[in-house]
Amino acid sequence: MPKKDHSTGYYKSKVLLILNQSGKKPVSYKDILNKLKVKKEDIQLFRTAIKELSDEGQIFERKKGFVLCARMNYFAGTIKRLSKTFGFAQRDDDQTEVFIPGKYLMGSMPGDKVLLNLIPSRTGSPEGEVISILEEATAQITGVLVMDSGHYYIIPDTMTKNPIRVSDDNCESCHPGDKVIAEIVYRGMRHSDHKAKIISGFGSAEKASSCAMAVLISSGIKPVFPPDVIKEAQKISFAGVHDYDFNNRLDLRDKIIFTIDSADSKDLDDAISIEKNNSGYLLGVHIADVSHYVKANSPLDKEALERGTSVYYANRVVPMLPKELSNGICSLNPEENRLAFSALISLNGDGEINSYEFKKSVIRSCVKGVYSEINSILNNTADDSIINKYRCTGSNIPLMNELADILIANRKRRGAPQLETTESKLYIDENDRCVGVAPRTRGKSEMIIEEFMLLANQCAANLARKKNIPFVYRIHEDPSPEKADTMKQFLTEMNVPYKPFSKPKPSTFADILVENKDNPKFPVINTILLRSMSKAKYSNEPIGHFGLALEDYAHFTSPIRRYPDLSIHRILTDLLSGYDQKWLSKRYSSFTLKSSEHSTATELNAANIERTCEDCYMAEYMLSHIGEEFPGIISSVTDFGLYVELENTVEGLVHVSTLGEPFSFDGMTSLRGDLSGKLYVLGDKVKIKCVNANVNTGNIDFELS
Repeated sequence: MPKKDHSTGYYKSKVLLILNQSGKKPVSYKDILNKLKVKKEDIQLFRTAIKELSDEGQIFERKKGFVLCARMNYFAGTIKRLSKTFGFAQRDDDQTEVFIPGKYLMGSMPGDKVLLNLIPSRTGSPEGEVISILEEATAQITGVLVMDSGHYYIIPDTMTKNPIRVSDDNCESCHPGDKVIAEIVYRGMRHSDHKAKIISGFGSAEKASSCAMAVLISSGIKPVFPPDVIKEAQKISFAGVHDYDFNNRLDLRDKIIFTIDSADSKDLDDAISIEKNNSGYLLGVHIADVSHYVKANSPLDKEALERGTSVYYANRVVPMLPKELSNGICSLNPEENRLAFSALISLNGDGEINSYEFKKSVIRSCVKGVYSEINSILNNTADDSIINKYRCTGSNIPLMNELADILIANRKRRGAPQLETTESKLYIDENDRCVGVAPRTRGKSEMIIEEFMLLANQCAANLARKKNIPFVYRIHEDPSPEKADTMKQFLTEMNVPYKPFSKPKPSTFADILVENKDNPKFPVINTILLRSMSKAKYSNEPIGHFGLALEDYAHFTSPIRRYPDLSIHRILTDLLSGYDQKWLSKRYSSFTLKSSEHSTATELNAANIERTCEDCYMAEYMLSHIGEEFPGIISSVTDFGLYVELENTVEGLVHVSTLGEPFSFDGMTSLRGDLSGKLYVLGDKVKIKCVNANVNTGNIDFELS
């Protein structure tokens, strides 16, 4: 009989069989070797099999031998994020998130593939420990560079409370106190045992602009575009707009069309036209035709997909597209011919849609409208210079206002909750420091543009759903039962009346807001309702939008700064060109899924970046107000203290240790003094003193005064 050749795969299957038969009892390396009667010439194959099974997380070596991970209920996962005292991993099998106390992390870093074991949970949510690191990811950290006893260390922003040694002490371009980003080059069994190499320094950690740049880089945001992308953008910009580009386009240059944006906006991607006729209104929403320039799978397109969205923070923007496009040939600048994608919407006198059509067009904006200037026209405070500037718009501004009032009333009538979101406006001086913070106000012109964009977005989604073509929808799912129950508990704790409900509808939220408009705790009620909602996201399925109370919704109106908008422009272009549903499905089905999932992820990343950067700038502002007192409102209650939001939107923590006695948290809305019975409740007005502000972490500390 000929000799039988074995392979690594053969030994892997045999090892798994032996360990499975052994149950939870470990089997030593020697015993496995003997059971399989491995010949001398196959020893290397056997060793490779053992190593591969270990690396794959299928087997694990304990003190007395190997065990089968499935038998031990061990499972593979990926470390997702770390704080200074704990971390989170995601299971590979069902994507469940697992909390991991710091002492059980084994020095693992975000991106590491790890073997995990569940441990008794203190909260009811999955809690585990890292058994083994299967595959190390390239790990980077940000922090502040310090020197101690002649050696450089990094105080990490996350991961550990302990300093990390700089491996070669080579920090010629950085100085103690600088914000830095470093790569972990040596792994220890604990985070504090790691060693790092400085990659880049950003300047003083006491400057918000330095910290913001570190946040961007560490989050994967590239302020500079790759050379091939810049080259392509420059080529497009240099070519300009020519008459032959207008072929097969609807020429709307004789129409009164203009943009309305903030004064400092440079990427103008939407313009408006409006007419009134016997049947009602004809609204034109004209969007920059970015898809005409950014072709599928080009360097520009691949870069835009990777970025997913523009990132806005303080007084800066990291654009999705190079400035040659975003601020140049794609921007609907006044008195320039521009290629557009127009939504032409016919509405009756009650603001209901009669019909709509989408057309590739050419437009010429007559003026760059500014929100504040339009607002002054609407409230009759505009001076002569502003009136003269907008003379080209004729009667369009009051007509826009008229239609917007009807649309706003319709939104309320269909039960869309009028939730208020507070945004902050940061004032940055010539030295790039934050010198002021205030609530960002919204005038009537902002509301007008919002209503018109909502209408165009609704029509785009409605067209796609009716044609049953692949699409990227903007969806907002119903609140989860858990969040709905928590909302009920909060409202009950705060003695806020509401009509009983089992499954909330948009009108449920709307009614609570209307009925409590004059409640002194309305801002907190508004916040509770906001937190009860699901997060909006992108999907290739037309699920609808809970917050807007709409069956159809998508993002069509900002292709300069959002990839989903660019995605659906490309699809609608092919639809208008005559391609049928079968062809569109074949071309775009997998693309819309990819675009939806990736765009949701990049949007969340951008939101986290913007929030983190904003915290740094707010801390920078509060540095000059240490010791000062401010009125505020308790915006959140935890077991470790009270978060208080000031009138200017700055939020800080009153730590429980500063309250003068032990306090007990009710798990929902209040802290009660164990000795005095003193009660602090969500929504209470308080007076605080700012005692500390850390620009690097964005943390602000208050004390009650």
